[in-house]
Amino acid sequence: MEKIRLATRESALALWQTEHVAARLREAHPGLEVELVPMTTRGDQVLDQPLAEIGGKGLFLKELEVAMLEGRADAAVHSLKDVPMELEAGFAIAAVLERADPYDAFVSNDYPGFEELPFGARVGTSSQRRQALLRAHRPDLVISDLRGNVNTRLAKLDAGDFDAIVLACAGLDRLGLGARIRERLHAPRFIPAAAQGAVAVEIRAGDDATAALFAPLDHADTVACTRAERHMTRLLGGSCRVPIAAFATLKGDKLSLEGLVGDAKTGKTVRGYASGPVSEPEKLGEQVADMLVSRGADALLP
Repeated sequence: MEKIRLATRESALALWQTEHVAARLREAHPGLEVELVPMTTRGDQVLDQPLAEIGGKGLFLKELEVAMLEGRADAAVHSLKDVPMELEAGFAIAAVLERADPYDAFVSNDYPGFEELPFGARVGTSSQRRQALLRAHRPDLVISDLRGNVNTRLAKLDAGDFDAIVLACAGLDRLGLGARIRERLHAPRFIPAAAQGAVAVEIRAGDDATAALFAPLDHADTVACTRAERHMTRLLGGSCRVPIAAFATLKGDKLSLEGLVGDAKTGKTVRGYASGPVSEPEKLGEQVADMLVSRGADALLP
């Protein structure tokens, strides 16, 4: 294959991620021509409703998948966090690149950290998981939905609509906006979403030639961690409608997984933790999912 076309959303962050994949492809395959195919998805167009109400994470993939089916693109680049736990039939993940900072970012123009927020402060985030964690630690906060791309969200903060907002560290870092981060909200207190910070490449299932091109970009440690996180989330019925957090770390050949299910309205949370061999990430995900259910997480799930 002398040329490959990568479908991507048109946001600055999506374009950065796709350019990053393109650069890695060119390094791995000198002489390969890589073309970006930018497009707008329904998830980008409808910004006045919570994502959970208009169809969930799959809204960021559909148009890109159609482009692959129609032969207008050979692969699509996504934030793995936005990829549904079950792909549509006919598609497969060809590579997961090395993960960036997986944590949430506290961003504020007036307060140096989360604990410094005054009583009743206004915080913006569209994530059910982030809302649950914020309310778990600070039930006094006034939390409102905040959708749009990174620059749109920052503009609303700068306009005074919020005292603080919570975004992903990886997105801010990738856009050269890391200086806006006042505090990186680390686990175990703030557990990120499954696969947060990881970039994935989706292809048509059975397209072996395209899969071979992406094989050098696949990062084994990130794959193991995100497989555990996503399997736990899948077993719990994870979608953007359910506040579920999952974060795996790898030390030697030992994989550890922290999981959480929460209630975005009350801040109630249930936590679980386990570790196991890196060779069995799905088994570890199942173990933590079972632990969460045994501790009452099913009462918080729809």
